[in-house]
Amino acid sequence: MRAVVDEEVCIGCGMCVESCPEVFTLDENGKAIADNEFIPEYVLNRAEESYEDCPVNAISIEDGKD
Repeated sequence: MRAVVDEEVCIGCGMCVESCPEVFTLDENGKAIADNEFIPEYVLNRAEESYEDCPVNAISIEDGKD
């Protein structure tokens, strides 16, 4: 699984960074980015909560199988 952030939609509230800093950080423009190519298994639940809690639905969780 991997997380993807749509930076056009992201408002930079930082909720995802607070709940799952292993995956999300803010870039120089204050927008969230997903750091890891794949979400580590031990934080998958928190990454999924970030996806569900994003106030503007800027996060998607993909299976990573292209």
